[in-house]
Amino acid sequence: MGPDALRLALTRATDASSDYDLNPGISLPEGRKLRAAAVLIPVWERPGGAQLILTKRASHLAHHPGQIAFPGGKIDAGDASPEAAALREAEEEVGLDPARVEILGQLPPHETVTGYTVVPVLALVQGELDFRCDPREVEEVFTVPLAHVLTPARYRIERRLWRGEWRRYYTVPWGPYYIWGATARMLRGLADRMAT
Repeated sequence: MGPDALRLALTRATDASSDYDLNPGISLPEGRKLRAAAVLIPVWERPGGAQLILTKRASHLAHHPGQIAFPGGKIDAGDASPEAAALREAEEEVGLDPARVEILGQLPPHETVTGYTVVPVLALVQGELDFRCDPREVEEVFTVPLAHVLTPARYRIERRLWRGEWRRYYTVPWGPYYIWGATARMLRGLADRMAT
């Protein structure tokens, strides 16, 4: 599961994903306008094995408080590309130095129920890191063994009521961290690519 395997996974063609993948009965409005966003999927090369860097969103946020997420956010007008937006957001949110990041490429876009089309940017991170969480956005930064999230058998499909309907979604828990929703769906897409 080294860098070469990740690069090879990026060459495999797969469809875009969405929060609606497990809910085919939901009809989406035609002509809906989605806002552009990008997230960094940072794989940190460590002596004991590659780790995935994730964040726990601040509990006071209006949207998705306390949820597990990738560093990332809206693509601003000043961002040259989704990659630039993901790097900027990762530096702002957790102090990730862009000089330590090697962009590998993009995964297919992911549509969220909150009206975003998110570009997942897969990247390698090297060296020692000194994370600094922006308390306005991030409560905690932590790592998960990459092997854990790249094992399709670790994923479960769960459901909950959302706007009066049952909504199904992927989960891939790790210790006290409940990784679910869009984050788990994008990771499941990467896991499927790696398993092919």
